[in-house]
Amino acid sequence: MIYDVLIIGGGVAGVSCALVLGSAHKKPFVADKKIAIIAHQKTSSLQEALFNNAYGIPAGTLGADLLTSSLEQLAQLYPHINQIDGEKVIRVEGQAPHFTVHTNKNTYPCRTLVMAVGYANTFDIEGLMPFVAPHPKAVAEKQRIYLRNHDHLVSEGIYVAGTLAGWRSQLAIAAGSGAAVATDILTLWNNGIDTQSHDKR
Repeated sequence: MIYDVLIIGGGVAGVSCALVLGSAHKKPFVADKKIAIIAHQKTSSLQEALFNNAYGIPAGTLGADLLTSSLEQLAQLYPHINQIDGEKVIRVEGQAPHFTVHTNKNTYPCRTLVMAVGYANTFDIEGLMPFVAPHPKAVAEKQRIYLRNHDHLVSEGIYVAGTLAGWRSQLAIAAGSGAAVATDILTLWNNGIDTQSHDKR
């Protein structure tokens, strides 16, 4: 199977991207798209988070609980999105629209890649290292990194979302970044016609 989109990272940005893409499944230009998310966020900054200031999230919500519940929501609402758990991406090869993503266990071909892991300087995915630079909006002493990009686009077929895109570590910002990438991909699939995905009652 070749995935049309492979999202790497099961935190706020990655799952937000997946939710928006999943919600668009009834659009004719999305109906046949194959989407997956590699949710290997063992070291997500959400693990230690407590949320009192995030829009739409009840005060006192723990980040660790949000990590679990958001993936459950994705599975329940959009089961056509394949969730890949327990794997770590180690290498990306190829050029658009023919990428190969290697994990510690498997290999996945895809046409579009969304990088949505955190901004720790332990980032070491072979094939993406040339895009790594010091994070422009983080305290220098923390040695955070980002992938150089223009409006989330790293290079043709490769997007980045969340803190790794150069945004500050704030849940609402990361969620919006992931959603923005999803709408860019939807627009691309819709022959460049501006596209969003809104749920209606």
